[in-house]
Amino acid sequence: MKQSPLADRMRPRTFDEVCGQTHLVGKNGILRRLVENNRIPNMIFYGPPGTGKTTVANIIAESSGMQLYRLNATTATLADVKSVIDSTDNMFSDAGTLLYLDEIQYFNKKQQQSLLEFTENGKIILIASTTENPYFCVYNALLSRSSVFEFKSVTPDDCVPTLRRALGILNEDFGEKKQADDKTLRAIAACCGGDVRMSIGALENSYYISGDTITDDTVSSLLPGIVGHFDRDGDVHYDYLSCLQKSIRGSDPDAAVFYLAKILANGDLLSACRRLMVIASEDIGCAYPLAAAITYACVESAKQLGLPEAAIPLANATVMLATAPKSNTAYAAYNAAVSDASSGLGVTVPEHLQSPLFRGYLYPHDYECDYVKQDYLPADILKKGANYYKFGSNKTEQAAKAYFDFIHANGGKPKTKE
Repeated sequence: MKQSPLADRMRPRTFDEVCGQTHLVGKNGILRRLVENNRIPNMIFYGPPGTGKTTVANIIAESSGMQLYRLNATTATLADVKSVIDSTDNMFSDAGTLLYLDEIQYFNKKQQQSLLEFTENGKIILIASTTENPYFCVYNALLSRSSVFEFKSVTPDDCVPTLRRALGILNEDFGEKKQADDKTLRAIAACCGGDVRMSIGALENSYYISGDTITDDTVSSLLPGIVGHFDRDGDVHYDYLSCLQKSIRGSDPDAAVFYLAKILANGDLLSACRRLMVIASEDIGCAYPLAAAITYACVESAKQLGLPEAAIPLANATVMLATAPKSNTAYAAYNAAVSDASSGLGVTVPEHLQSPLFRGYLYPHDYECDYVKQDYLPADILKKGANYYKFGSNKTEQAAKAYFDFIHANGGKPKTKE
Protein backbone atom coordinates (compact mmCIF):
# COMPACT_ATOMS: atom_id res chain seq x y z
CA MET A 1 0.00 0.00 0.00
CA LYS A 2 1.33 3.42 -0.96
CA GLN A 3 2.29 5.45 2.07
CA SER A 4 1.83 9.17 2.49
CA PRO A 5 4.91 11.35 1.90
CA LEU A 6 7.56 10.99 4.59
CA ALA A 7 7.48 14.71 5.38
CA ASP A 8 3.76 14.48 6.16
CA ARG A 9 4.25 11.43 8.39
CA MET A 10 6.98 13.29 10.26
CA ARG A 11 5.03 16.51 10.73
CA PRO A 12 5.57 17.68 14.35
CA ARG A 13 2.64 17.52 16.74
CA THR A 14 4.14 19.53 19.58
CA PHE A 15 6.29 22.63 19.79
CA ASP A 16 9.19 20.53 21.09
CA GLU A 17 9.24 18.58 17.82
CA VAL A 18 9.40 21.65 15.56
CA CYS A 19 12.68 21.92 13.67
CA GLY A 20 14.27 25.33 14.32
CA GLN A 21 12.19 28.45 15.13
CA THR A 22 13.35 28.43 18.76
CA HIS A 23 12.76 32.19 18.91
CA LEU A 24 9.05 31.44 18.40
CA VAL A 25 8.33 27.97 19.80
CA GLY A 26 11.36 27.09 21.93
CA LYS A 27 11.08 26.85 25.71
CA ASN A 28 11.03 30.64 25.99
CA GLY A 29 9.67 31.37 22.51
CA ILE A 30 7.24 34.28 22.35
CA LEU A 31 4.60 32.42 20.34
CA ARG A 32 4.77 29.39 22.61
CA ARG A 33 4.31 31.56 25.69
CA LEU A 34 1.24 33.21 24.17
CA VAL A 35 -0.37 29.87 23.38
CA GLU A 36 0.48 28.38 26.77
CA ASN A 37 -1.18 31.39 28.40
CA ASN A 38 -4.27 30.80 26.27
CA ARG A 39 -3.74 34.05 24.36
CA ILE A 40 -4.22 33.41 20.65
CA PRO A 41 -4.51 36.64 18.62
CA ASN A 42 -4.96 36.99 14.88
CA MET A 43 -1.54 36.24 13.45
CA ILE A 44 0.49 36.55 10.29
CA PHE A 45 3.31 34.05 9.74
CA TYR A 46 5.91 34.94 7.15
CA GLY A 47 9.10 33.29 6.02
CA PRO A 48 10.57 30.93 3.43
CA PRO A 49 8.76 27.72 2.39
CA GLY A 50 9.21 24.62 4.51
CA THR A 51 10.04 26.43 7.74
CA GLY A 52 7.04 25.24 9.77
CA LYS A 53 4.31 27.84 9.30
CA THR A 54 1.54 25.33 8.58
CA THR A 55 2.87 22.93 11.19
CA VAL A 56 2.82 25.55 13.94
CA ALA A 57 -0.74 26.55 13.00
CA ASN A 58 -1.79 22.90 13.33
CA ILE A 59 -0.13 22.66 16.75
CA ILE A 60 -1.85 25.84 17.94
CA ALA A 61 -5.24 24.51 16.87
CA GLU A 62 -4.60 21.13 18.48
CA SER A 63 -3.28 22.51 21.78
CA SER A 64 -6.09 25.06 22.09
CA GLY A 65 -8.88 22.71 21.10
CA MET A 66 -10.00 25.05 18.32
CA GLN A 67 -11.68 23.79 15.18
CA LEU A 68 -9.16 24.23 12.34
CA TYR A 69 -10.04 25.08 8.76
CA ARG A 70 -7.42 25.45 6.03
CA LEU A 71 -7.67 27.51 2.85
CA ASN A 72 -5.09 28.46 0.25
CA ALA A 73 -5.46 31.93 -1.24
CA THR A 74 -4.16 30.75 -4.62
CA THR A 75 -7.42 28.85 -5.15
CA ALA A 76 -9.81 30.04 -2.42
CA THR A 77 -12.39 32.80 -2.79
CA LEU A 78 -14.36 34.90 -0.34
CA ALA A 79 -17.19 32.44 -0.82
CA ASP A 80 -14.93 29.76 0.69
CA VAL A 81 -14.18 32.02 3.65
CA LYS A 82 -17.88 32.72 4.16
CA SER A 83 -18.56 29.00 3.98
CA VAL A 84 -16.17 28.51 6.90
CA ILE A 85 -17.95 31.29 8.81
CA ASP A 86 -21.35 29.72 8.12
CA SER A 87 -20.12 26.38 9.42
CA THR A 88 -19.11 28.02 12.70
CA ASP A 89 -22.73 29.13 13.15
CA ASN A 90 -23.88 25.52 12.85
CA MET A 91 -21.47 23.95 15.30
CA PHE A 92 -20.95 24.11 19.03
CA SER A 93 -17.34 24.79 19.99
CA ASP A 94 -16.43 26.65 23.17
CA ALA A 95 -12.81 26.87 22.03
CA GLY A 96 -13.68 28.70 18.82
CA THR A 97 -12.59 28.41 15.21
CA LEU A 98 -9.16 28.93 13.69
CA LEU A 99 -8.88 29.70 9.97
CA TYR A 100 -5.46 29.07 8.46
CA LEU A 101 -5.14 31.01 5.19
CA ASP A 102 -1.99 30.11 3.29
CA GLU A 103 -0.38 32.42 0.69
CA ILE A 104 -2.46 35.44 1.71
CA GLN A 105 -0.50 37.61 -0.73
CA TYR A 106 -2.72 36.17 -3.48
CA PHE A 107 -5.81 37.79 -1.95
CA ASN A 108 -6.35 41.28 -3.36
CA LYS A 109 -7.01 44.32 -1.20
CA LYS A 110 -10.80 43.95 -1.36
CA GLN A 111 -10.62 40.30 -0.35
CA GLN A 112 -8.30 41.10 2.53
CA GLN A 113 -10.59 43.92 3.65
CA SER A 114 -13.47 41.48 3.79
CA LEU A 115 -11.55 39.35 6.27
CA LEU A 116 -11.66 42.23 8.77
CA GLU A 117 -15.37 41.77 9.41
CA PHE A 118 -14.92 38.13 10.37
CA THR A 119 -11.89 38.70 12.59
CA GLU A 120 -13.32 41.72 14.39
CA ASN A 121 -16.62 40.12 15.33
CA GLY A 122 -14.76 37.29 17.04
CA LYS A 123 -16.19 34.48 14.93
CA ILE A 124 -12.78 33.26 13.89
CA ILE A 125 -9.12 33.57 14.76
CA LEU A 126 -7.15 34.12 11.58
CA ILE A 127 -3.65 32.81 10.97
CA ALA A 128 -2.45 33.97 7.57
CA SER A 129 0.86 32.85 6.14
CA THR A 130 3.00 34.21 3.34
CA THR A 131 6.45 33.76 1.89
CA GLU A 132 6.50 37.48 1.08
CA ASN A 133 7.17 40.44 3.34
CA PRO A 134 3.74 41.09 4.93
CA TYR A 135 4.41 44.83 5.11
CA PHE A 136 4.34 44.84 1.31
CA CYS A 137 1.56 42.37 0.56
CA VAL A 138 -0.91 42.49 3.46
CA TYR A 139 -3.54 45.23 3.73
CA ASN A 140 -2.57 47.72 6.45
CA ALA A 141 -5.84 47.49 8.38
CA LEU A 142 -5.51 43.70 8.58
CA LEU A 143 -1.84 43.99 9.45
CA SER A 144 -2.56 46.39 12.31
CA ARG A 145 -5.02 43.93 13.83
CA SER A 146 -2.61 41.00 13.72
CA SER A 147 0.56 39.90 15.46
CA VAL A 148 3.35 39.29 12.95
CA PHE A 149 5.81 36.43 13.45
CA GLU A 150 8.83 35.76 11.25
CA PHE A 151 9.81 32.17 10.47
CA LYS A 152 13.49 31.90 9.62
CA SER A 153 15.32 29.46 7.38
CA VAL A 154 16.31 26.43 9.39
CA THR A 155 20.07 26.08 9.74
CA PRO A 156 21.68 22.87 8.47
CA ASP A 157 22.76 21.97 12.01
CA ASP A 158 19.19 22.34 13.30
CA CYS A 159 17.94 20.16 10.46
CA VAL A 160 20.34 17.25 11.08
CA PRO A 161 18.33 15.64 13.96
CA THR A 162 15.17 15.72 11.85
CA LEU A 163 16.98 14.08 8.91
CA ARG A 164 18.49 11.52 11.27
CA ARG A 165 14.97 10.63 12.44
CA ALA A 166 13.77 10.48 8.82
CA LEU A 167 16.56 8.06 7.97
CA GLY A 168 15.49 5.83 10.85
CA ILE A 169 11.90 5.78 9.60
CA LEU A 170 13.03 4.85 6.08
CA ASN A 171 15.13 2.00 7.45
CA GLU A 172 12.09 0.73 9.38
CA ASP A 173 9.90 1.00 6.27
CA PHE A 174 12.27 -1.05 4.12
CA GLY A 175 13.97 -3.24 6.69
CA GLU A 176 17.34 -1.71 5.87
CA LYS A 177 20.23 -0.36 7.93
CA LYS A 178 21.48 2.38 5.67
CA GLN A 179 23.65 5.03 7.24
CA ALA A 180 24.65 8.65 6.66
CA ASP A 181 27.05 10.76 8.69
CA ASP A 182 26.17 14.21 10.01
CA LYS A 183 28.30 15.87 7.34
CA THR A 184 26.19 14.34 4.58
CA LEU A 185 22.92 15.16 6.32
CA ARG A 186 24.14 18.72 6.85
CA ALA A 187 24.98 18.95 3.14
CA ILE A 188 21.46 17.86 2.19
CA ALA A 189 19.94 20.49 4.48
CA ALA A 190 22.30 23.18 3.17
CA CYS A 191 21.48 22.38 -0.45
CA CYS A 192 17.79 22.81 0.33
CA GLY A 193 18.30 26.30 1.77
CA GLY A 194 16.61 25.80 5.13
CA ASP A 195 13.46 24.14 3.73
CA VAL A 196 12.86 21.20 6.08
CA ARG A 197 10.20 19.60 3.89
CA MET A 198 12.47 19.73 0.84
CA SER A 199 15.38 18.37 2.89
CA ILE A 200 13.33 15.33 3.92
CA GLY A 201 12.32 14.77 0.31
CA ALA A 202 15.93 15.05 -0.84
CA LEU A 203 17.03 12.53 1.80
CA GLU A 204 14.26 10.17 0.71
CA ASN A 205 15.38 10.34 -2.92
CA SER A 206 19.01 9.86 -1.91
CA TYR A 207 17.98 6.82 0.12
CA TYR A 208 16.48 5.07 -2.91
CA ILE A 209 19.58 5.41 -5.09
CA SER A 210 22.27 4.76 -2.48
CA GLY A 211 23.96 1.62 -1.24
CA ASP A 212 24.50 0.86 2.42
CA THR A 213 25.75 4.41 3.01
CA ILE A 214 24.37 7.69 1.72
CA THR A 215 27.43 9.68 0.63
CA ASP A 216 28.21 13.23 -0.41
CA ASP A 217 28.64 11.98 -3.99
CA THR A 218 25.10 10.59 -3.94
CA VAL A 219 23.75 13.91 -2.70
CA SER A 220 25.70 16.06 -5.18
CA SER A 221 24.65 13.89 -8.13
CA LEU A 222 21.00 14.15 -7.11
CA LEU A 223 20.75 17.81 -6.10
CA PRO A 224 22.61 20.01 -8.62
CA GLY A 225 19.40 21.81 -9.58
CA ILE A 226 18.55 22.51 -5.95
CA VAL A 227 22.03 23.86 -5.30
CA GLY A 228 21.47 26.31 -8.14
CA HIS A 229 18.34 27.70 -6.53
CA PHE A 230 19.28 27.74 -2.85
CA ASP A 231 22.46 28.76 -1.11
CA ARG A 232 24.53 26.32 0.92
CA ASP A 233 24.97 28.48 3.99
CA GLY A 234 21.44 29.78 4.48
CA ASP A 235 22.55 33.44 4.42
CA VAL A 236 24.25 33.67 1.04
CA HIS A 237 21.12 34.77 -0.79
CA TYR A 238 20.65 37.67 1.62
CA ASP A 239 24.35 38.46 1.26
CA TYR A 240 23.77 38.85 -2.49
CA LEU A 241 21.05 41.42 -1.82
CA SER A 242 23.35 43.28 0.53
CA CYS A 243 26.18 43.15 -2.01
CA LEU A 244 23.84 44.47 -4.70
CA GLN A 245 22.92 47.50 -2.62
CA LYS A 246 26.46 48.22 -1.50
CA SER A 247 27.78 47.92 -5.05
CA ILE A 248 25.19 50.39 -6.32
CA ARG A 249 25.87 52.69 -3.36
CA GLY A 250 29.57 52.45 -4.23
CA SER A 251 28.89 53.37 -7.89
CA ASP A 252 30.21 50.06 -9.29
CA PRO A 253 27.89 49.03 -12.14
CA ASP A 254 29.89 45.87 -12.95
CA ALA A 255 29.59 44.45 -9.43
CA ALA A 256 25.96 45.55 -9.20
CA VAL A 257 24.98 43.72 -12.40
CA PHE A 258 26.89 40.63 -11.27
CA TYR A 259 24.98 40.41 -7.98
CA LEU A 260 21.71 41.06 -9.77
CA ALA A 261 22.51 38.11 -12.02
CA LYS A 262 23.21 35.88 -9.00
CA ILE A 263 19.92 36.86 -7.36
CA LEU A 264 17.87 36.27 -10.50
CA ALA A 265 19.65 32.95 -11.10
CA ASN A 266 18.17 31.90 -7.76
CA GLY A 267 14.74 32.78 -9.16
CA ASP A 268 14.04 35.52 -6.61
CA LEU A 269 12.56 38.23 -8.79
CA LEU A 270 10.56 39.96 -6.07
CA SER A 271 13.49 40.44 -3.69
CA ALA A 272 15.53 42.04 -6.48
CA CYS A 273 12.63 44.34 -7.37
CA ARG A 274 12.08 45.46 -3.79
CA ARG A 275 15.75 46.02 -3.09
CA LEU A 276 16.18 48.17 -6.21
CA MET A 277 13.19 50.33 -5.23
CA VAL A 278 14.65 50.80 -1.74
CA ILE A 279 18.04 51.74 -3.19
CA ALA A 280 16.49 54.35 -5.49
CA SER A 281 15.16 56.30 -2.52
CA GLU A 282 17.73 55.43 0.16
CA ASP A 283 20.98 55.84 -1.76
CA ILE A 284 20.19 58.01 -4.80
CA GLY A 285 17.34 59.99 -3.30
CA CYS A 286 17.39 63.75 -3.75
CA ALA A 287 20.49 63.67 -5.95
CA TYR A 288 18.35 62.29 -8.81
CA PRO A 289 14.68 62.26 -7.78
CA LEU A 290 13.58 60.65 -11.05
CA ALA A 291 15.52 57.50 -10.13
CA ALA A 292 12.62 56.27 -7.99
CA ALA A 293 10.12 56.70 -10.83
CA ILE A 294 12.41 55.08 -13.40
CA THR A 295 13.16 52.16 -11.09
CA TYR A 296 9.46 51.66 -10.37
CA ALA A 297 8.73 51.55 -14.11
CA CYS A 298 11.49 48.98 -14.64
CA VAL A 299 10.24 46.88 -11.72
CA GLU A 300 6.67 46.87 -12.99
CA SER A 301 7.91 45.88 -16.45
CA ALA A 302 9.91 43.05 -14.89
CA LYS A 303 6.87 41.76 -13.01
CA GLN A 304 4.80 41.80 -16.19
CA LEU A 305 7.49 40.01 -18.19
CA GLY A 306 8.58 37.44 -15.63
CA LEU A 307 11.89 35.63 -15.79
CA PRO A 308 14.06 35.38 -17.80
CA GLU A 309 13.04 38.55 -19.72
CA ALA A 310 12.53 40.44 -16.44
CA ALA A 311 16.32 40.66 -16.19
CA ILE A 312 16.41 43.24 -18.99
CA PRO A 313 14.51 46.12 -17.32
CA LEU A 314 16.09 45.25 -13.96
CA ALA A 315 19.56 45.46 -15.51
CA ASN A 316 18.62 48.88 -16.89
CA ALA A 317 17.54 50.04 -13.44
CA THR A 318 20.65 48.59 -11.81
CA VAL A 319 23.09 50.31 -14.15
CA MET A 320 21.17 53.59 -13.93
CA LEU A 321 21.24 53.51 -10.13
CA ALA A 322 24.91 52.55 -9.97
CA THR A 323 25.96 55.40 -12.26
CA ALA A 324 23.60 58.03 -10.83
CA PRO A 325 24.74 60.65 -8.29
CA LYS A 326 24.22 59.53 -4.69
CA SER A 327 22.54 61.12 -1.69
CA ASN A 328 21.07 59.75 1.52
CA THR A 329 20.04 63.13 2.90
CA ALA A 330 16.30 62.42 2.85
CA TYR A 331 16.80 59.05 4.50
CA ALA A 332 19.07 60.59 7.14
CA ALA A 333 16.54 63.37 7.75
CA TYR A 334 13.79 60.82 8.30
CA ASN A 335 15.89 58.82 10.77
CA ALA A 336 16.68 61.98 12.73
CA ALA A 337 12.98 62.90 12.83
CA VAL A 338 12.04 59.39 13.95
CA SER A 339 14.45 59.71 16.85
CA ASP A 340 12.65 62.84 18.12
CA ALA A 341 9.17 61.47 17.44
CA SER A 342 9.88 58.21 19.26
CA SER A 343 11.26 60.11 22.26
CA GLY A 344 7.89 61.82 22.74
CA LEU A 345 8.62 65.22 21.21
CA GLY A 346 6.13 67.07 19.05
CA VAL A 347 2.91 65.82 20.61
CA THR A 348 1.25 69.23 20.35
CA VAL A 349 1.34 70.66 16.85
CA PRO A 350 1.05 74.42 16.15
CA GLU A 351 -2.53 75.69 16.38
CA HIS A 352 -2.32 77.73 13.18
CA LEU A 353 -1.63 74.52 11.23
CA GLN A 354 -4.63 72.66 12.57
CA SER A 355 -8.24 73.38 11.65
CA PRO A 356 -9.24 76.42 9.55
CA LEU A 357 -11.13 77.48 12.70
CA PHE A 358 -7.80 78.47 14.22
CA ARG A 359 -6.51 81.82 13.03
CA GLY A 360 -2.95 82.78 12.34
CA TYR A 361 -2.04 80.58 9.35
CA LEU A 362 -0.28 82.50 6.57
CA TYR A 363 -1.04 81.29 3.05
CA PRO A 364 2.36 81.17 1.27
CA HIS A 365 0.89 81.79 -2.19
CA ASP A 366 -0.20 85.24 -1.05
CA TYR A 367 3.44 86.26 -0.67
CA GLU A 368 6.38 86.95 -2.98
CA CYS A 369 8.23 83.81 -4.08
CA ASP A 370 5.26 81.85 -2.65
CA TYR A 371 7.01 81.88 0.69
CA VAL A 372 6.45 83.47 4.08
CA LYS A 373 8.27 82.70 7.29
CA GLN A 374 6.19 80.94 9.94
CA ASP A 375 6.63 78.04 12.34
CA TYR A 376 5.66 74.59 11.16
CA LEU A 377 7.33 72.36 13.75
CA PRO A 378 5.95 71.83 17.27
CA ALA A 379 7.31 74.28 19.84
CA ASP A 380 9.42 71.76 21.76
CA ILE A 381 11.22 70.65 18.62
CA LEU A 382 11.79 74.29 17.56
CA LYS A 383 13.23 74.99 20.99
CA LYS A 384 15.61 72.09 20.52
CA GLY A 385 16.77 73.66 17.25
CA ALA A 386 16.20 70.54 15.20
CA ASN A 387 17.56 70.52 11.65
CA TYR A 388 16.79 67.15 10.13
CA TYR A 389 17.46 67.78 6.46
CA LYS A 390 20.84 68.98 5.28
CA PHE A 391 21.43 69.67 1.58
CA GLY A 392 23.80 67.28 -0.13
CA SER A 393 26.75 68.41 -2.20
CA ASN A 394 25.40 67.01 -5.48
CA LYS A 395 24.27 69.27 -8.32
CA THR A 396 20.53 68.70 -7.87
CA GLU A 397 20.46 69.41 -4.14
CA GLN A 398 22.77 72.40 -4.50
CA ALA A 399 20.38 73.82 -7.09
CA ALA A 400 17.54 73.24 -4.63
CA LYS A 401 19.59 74.95 -1.92
CA ALA A 402 20.16 77.98 -4.13
CA TYR A 403 16.41 78.26 -4.70
CA PHE A 404 15.77 77.67 -0.98
CA ASP A 405 18.17 80.46 -0.02
CA PHE A 406 16.69 82.78 -2.65
CA ILE A 407 13.08 82.51 -1.46
CA HIS A 408 14.12 82.93 2.16
CA ALA A 409 16.00 86.10 1.26
CA ASN A 410 13.44 87.59 -1.13
CA GLY A 411 10.09 86.14 -0.13
CA GLY A 412 7.72 87.07 2.65
CA LYS A 413 6.31 90.31 1.26
CA PRO A 414 2.60 90.30 0.37
CA LYS A 415 2.02 90.08 -3.37
CA THR A 416 0.78 93.22 -5.07
CA LYS A 417 -2.79 92.76 -6.24
CA GLU A 418 -3.29 93.78 -9.84
